[in-house]
Amino acid sequence: MINVQRLLLITLTLLLNGALNATAIPFDLVTPKTKVSIVYAADDRKLDSIAAHLLAQDIQRVTGYLPHVYTDVNNASGNLILIGTVNSSLVKSLRDNSFASLNGKWECYVQKVLDKPFKNADQVLVITGSDSRGTAYGVFNLSEKIGVSPWYWWADVTPTTKTQLSIAIESTTSNPPSVKFRGIFINDEDWGLQPWAAKTFEPETKDIGPKTYARVFELLLRLRANLIWPGMHPSTKPFYTIPGNKDVADAYEIIVGTSHAEPMLRNNVREWDKKSMGAFNYITNKPAVYSYWESRVKQAGVANVMYTIGMRGVHDSGMEGVKGTKEAVPLLEQIFADQRDLLQKHINPDVTKVPQVFTLYKEVLDVYANGLKVPDDVTLIWPDDNYGYIHQLSNADETKRSGGSGVYYHASYWGRPHDYLWLSTTHPALMREEMTKAYTMNARQIWVLNVGDIKPGEYDLQLFMDMAYQVEPFMDSRYSRQHLQNWVSQLLGSQFATSVAKNLWDYFQLAFERKPEYMGWSQTEPTTPVKPLTAYNHHFFNDQAQRRLDRYDELEKEVRTISSRMPAHLKNAYYELVEYPIVGASLMNKKFLYRDKANLYAEQGRITAHHYATLSKQAYEAIVRETDYFNNQLAQGKWKGMMSMNPRELPVYELPTTNFTTKSTGRDWQVTPEGYSKVDSDATLALPEFDQWNKQRYFIDVFLSREISLPFTITTSANWIKVSQMQGTLTPKEGQSEAQLWVEIDWVKAPKQALSGSVSVVGGSQTISVSVKANNANVPELNQYKDFVEAAGFIAIDAASTSTRTGGKGTQWEVVDGLGSAGKALEALPLSVQATTQLSDTTLIRSNPSVTYDFYTFHPSPADFSVYTLPTFPLNNEQEMRYAVCIDGGALTVLNFKTVGRTDEWKQNVLSNVAVRTIKQASLPAGKHTLTIYKIDPGVILDRIFINLGNQQSQYGAVPETAHSFSK
Repeated sequence: MINVQRLLLITLTLLLNGALNATAIPFDLVTPKTKVSIVYAADDRKLDSIAAHLLAQDIQRVTGYLPHVYTDVNNASGNLILIGTVNSSLVKSLRDNSFASLNGKWECYVQKVLDKPFKNADQVLVITGSDSRGTAYGVFNLSEKIGVSPWYWWADVTPTTKTQLSIAIESTTSNPPSVKFRGIFINDEDWGLQPWAAKTFEPETKDIGPKTYARVFELLLRLRANLIWPGMHPSTKPFYTIPGNKDVADAYEIIVGTSHAEPMLRNNVREWDKKSMGAFNYITNKPAVYSYWESRVKQAGVANVMYTIGMRGVHDSGMEGVKGTKEAVPLLEQIFADQRDLLQKHINPDVTKVPQVFTLYKEVLDVYANGLKVPDDVTLIWPDDNYGYIHQLSNADETKRSGGSGVYYHASYWGRPHDYLWLSTTHPALMREEMTKAYTMNARQIWVLNVGDIKPGEYDLQLFMDMAYQVEPFMDSRYSRQHLQNWVSQLLGSQFATSVAKNLWDYFQLAFERKPEYMGWSQTEPTTPVKPLTAYNHHFFNDQAQRRLDRYDELEKEVRTISSRMPAHLKNAYYELVEYPIVGASLMNKKFLYRDKANLYAEQGRITAHHYATLSKQAYEAIVRETDYFNNQLAQGKWKGMMSMNPRELPVYELPTTNFTTKSTGRDWQVTPEGYSKVDSDATLALPEFDQWNKQRYFIDVFLSREISLPFTITTSANWIKVSQMQGTLTPKEGQSEAQLWVEIDWVKAPKQALSGSVSVVGGSQTISVSVKANNANVPELNQYKDFVEAAGFIAIDAASTSTRTGGKGTQWEVVDGLGSAGKALEALPLSVQATTQLSDTTLIRSNPSVTYDFYTFHPSPADFSVYTLPTFPLNNEQEMRYAVCIDGGALTVLNFKTVGRTDEWKQNVLSNVAVRTIKQASLPAGKHTLTIYKIDPGVILDRIFINLGNQQSQYGAVPETAHSFSK
């Protein structure tokens, strides 16, 4: 019986804490007086039994008490959790008509507390689903409420223990999932999941077998997913050939499908034997291929399967026996007909009731574009380009197909231009953008995520499945950051949520500029060596490379500090989800950027070059140590074999070579100011110009060229020149043979005019001077100016920093939070399936929504206007990726960054996450100017603008805005 006083106290406390509304009912699971029991219907699906026992174990994980699980409610008493589908005998015995609302729904559930519905019961928490997966989702929702994460096993997120466990239950009916079929593709499993399963977790199978898949399927259900494309690489035995795999899929009611290259649930890589079966060619060897497919259809049966139809090569390659796309069209249409005959014969006479998909991947998209007719009830799956940008979505006619459409999306990839199989760095804001775009364009039937080995892709998998299940919150781009913080809070506690989420966001942001796997500037298929230098500038933009190193170094320190404060029961989870990926990414960047400095500084004659070579080597060795810890010590060796630091042994993972000879400068020491990459003892040295609007600071490097000890002093020619360090001593010891001095202007002391001065470095008998110029003149037209001002020959603008915008709500350039190099981008909205009109009339373009950027230049010069967009694709085959640019109200220039196929441009675009188009203007006068960008095609995403006014320096990625004091 319920103590009334206690009930009132709990209710009042929960109301005051905002955790309960007026209709919620407290429900005791484990208290000194109450020990909950669980009941499920013996005549219902096996998944009810699985969910019931997993829930009992979850309660034990939190409280230490393992509830009894019954199949006969008459054997149970006290507080009960009752589990069953809405039409089960157990739920029907409740005679509660409110549950009837579930009938006919897909994967929905109700949670409701009833008072004494049975003779021996007190309170009964009913969890009933429209189907067995809906019931399971309701059960695992309860698990999360009591503090058990979906990642309790896969990421060792140990729940906080409690001696008493009571929760508030509000009568809840879940909404149907936003996307009907939601799942993962286990892929490229050769360096993680397969060796770990074969040697560590399931040695009795020596492969990814039923024991491993049971854990995978449990995770999927906890994430409210329902679909698997099993592992299919040569290292892995085919799913249906391992005894028990099919049974465990049936028990967990996970729908089994196969990837774009595996028709009719077959794994061609391991199951098609060319020697005994002949060529995998439907023209020359049709009977053998047909029989091959038919035997699997008979084996797979009716329930919980999804058939990929069509045909490609044995692996991820084009179809054999055809010379081009025109020959492929009629053959594929015949293959469709034959495959559907098999399904009619063995599965369902009404073939439209059999779930079927056709994935338009790689060359298949070209075949489809040449007029291929896909049966209307078959779901079209649109792939991304393997790097997170969806190739194409349905046009107006395709949206009318009864089979609908879906998306196959990558968070892990093997292939050209470069793999990313080590760390999981797909940016949450990019995934949110692309998948909400797909949902808006009615791709709602199936979403599949290529997540590689599952680990370390935990967050990307969570995000993807949360969006697929309930997309509505994600339609607001601001929710990306909030979702990450919510996830961290649920896993690691609110105490660490803000700081850990920020660190993870910065990790994704840095990788968006350049993934760790791409830092060698090498490529694959064919595999090329790493380049001697990255594209980061070490000599300008305040040492662009060092700024990246500093950001990573700060991240590492924060991660290590939080690790020292993390409760013992969460340390493993923290290491897997946060520490290893962030530290690993940092070390990979250090490995290459320190290698850069070693090579560059050797050319300058710095003896410190050897120090940077040592730092590069130490970074490599640290990756080895961290990975060894992950595999051999973490969680008592639970994950032995899961983490590889060199999948496919590509050159980027190796220790970079630093075979250099330090050049002689002819002096004991030397100076290089910002902007100088080489040392010339006879050159006149000068820093880039300062100006009062940008308030720059620039560096001067002082370094030893010989192994001596050098005391040095700094003098300035005027009191308005400030230097960060006025004296020091250089020694040959590692890390002490150079000093970086930062020079700034004291604008209060500086006269209001064009200024000239110098900074002198005095050491021994040698003095080296660096000239300083600063623009502190009175420019009346800039007194009230609040926009962008030239700095040292360039102007950098973040796209969201507009001066003016035109267009109404929903039809405009809209800010997308979290996306792009500055964490905010502009997208041309609304998204529409309608073909973009032809643009023969420039007046029409000028009436479109636009964004304008005001900027000011000090000197007349030629100007290159580079507009950087994200390398997205047209929404469908009837659109382009166009926008129009206008400078100072002049003529319009229409730019289009659409790419087709795997061109060199596309390769560079996906490696850097930008597409760039440049307009050259022969002469731009000094003074005020405007740059206006007009919307043409929907879905164009503006990232940043760089206006080069004669600056000779190269850069990679974004540089800080050159803005007026309003942004300083």
